[in-house]
Amino acid sequence: METTRRRYEPSTTNGKHSEQHSEQPAQWGRAWEVDWFSLMGVVSLLCFAPFIVFYFVMACDQYQCSVSQPLIELYSGESSLSSIWARAPSFSWSAAQIYTVWVCFQVFLYLCVPDVMHKVLPGYVGGVQDGARTPAGLINQYQINGLQCWLITHALWGANTHYFHWFSPTLIFDHWIPLMWCTNLLGYAVSTFAFIKAYLFPTNAKDCKFTGNVFYNYMMGLFFNGRPGIVAWTLINLSYMAKQQEVHGYVTNSMVLVNVLQAVYVLDFFWNEAWYLKTIDICHDHFGWYLGWGDCVWLPYLYTLQGLYLVYHPVQLSNVHFLSVLVLGVVGYYVFRSTNHQKDVFRRTDGTCSMWGHAPTYIECSYRSGDGSVHRSKLTSGFWGVARHMNYTGDLMGSLAYCAACGFQHVLPYFYIIYMSILLLHRCVRDEHRCSSKYGKDWKRYTDAVPYRLLPGLF
Repeated sequence: METTRRRYEPSTTNGKHSEQHSEQPAQWGRAWEVDWFSLMGVVSLLCFAPFIVFYFVMACDQYQCSVSQPLIELYSGESSLSSIWARAPSFSWSAAQIYTVWVCFQVFLYLCVPDVMHKVLPGYVGGVQDGARTPAGLINQYQINGLQCWLITHALWGANTHYFHWFSPTLIFDHWIPLMWCTNLLGYAVSTFAFIKAYLFPTNAKDCKFTGNVFYNYMMGLFFNGRPGIVAWTLINLSYMAKQQEVHGYVTNSMVLVNVLQAVYVLDFFWNEAWYLKTIDICHDHFGWYLGWGDCVWLPYLYTLQGLYLVYHPVQLSNVHFLSVLVLGVVGYYVFRSTNHQKDVFRRTDGTCSMWGHAPTYIECSYRSGDGSVHRSKLTSGFWGVARHMNYTGDLMGSLAYCAACGFQHVLPYFYIIYMSILLLHRCVRDEHRCSSKYGKDWKRYTDAVPYRLLPGLF
């Protein structure tokens, strides 16, 4: 699941047509040649990602969140893979019922909740919205009501916790491992169905671009982008908080900090859900295992490791530590949101806006979609003139804040920042390859003007 953006970046030319206009515009699309490094990464993820999830969850369940202890016991012969597997809670029909109700409820909300938030919240965009133009030249439409669904879900959760008591607020934690088997079943089912559908009965054959490698095609793929995983993210954290209160008799400031920082990120996602239609996940990556299984399993289980860790190891931060992490998270969110907001405002106003108190600089360029039509676009400045992926920089700052909120005693909470660093660095490469193919010489002029990707002056 993760949250990344395709860009419209700067140059030193203001409103002038580039050299590329005198030539044939660059071709672009979703699929690109799969090199051996990418292929090995894809095959490794397909083979080992489910076991990575299992390993981290079981490390907390059986080894007090120690990442090394299971490996030490396996090496010394004290434990075996079969003994660890035997101790793991198995699939249960109770968990299956819980997960079925959860997914069906989210489907019901997605299909039936009307968009009313745009009438009462200035700046919020909802309802049926157009996605980005596909390589075949089509514009798909999507229902945007995630914010309403998130609010309804959490209002019901709060009402149950404080008034109705239909179920324990620790319900998710108490069924965490049995639920993992259910999420895997759904994740593999939807990704396999999408894979088969793309080959046998695609909705639009011209947008089905395959790389020639079956593993890559299976992995790379709007309901699953935000529901059920991201709506569940904050509920899972609340369940962890309730479990910490139940087990230890108090809630630490670190648990509160993790809940607040990650809730801000989730709310940002749903507030800007319409904007996410322009991101790389929707515009370029075919729906497959990457999004299907990833949003069902990887996101809810590994993005919430900080809260799970704090149930087993409650950490009360000093005031200095607390404020430092809070500032890091807030600044990271500001960079993340401001960078994307600049791009969005520039696109909506066609460049007739102010950016840092000045008129933005930009290149007017063109590209060709798969149907042969020529389309025009603009590459603009602002944060995009500081580094080519400043939104990723802000994302990484926020990711580090989630981890640092857990202290420095264990490595497990820091899996998230390690994973996000690898993900976003690889995303930089993939994204820039597409931009180079799409914009041609204009993209080269931009990279010459803005040589750094993530950290100005360093990288």
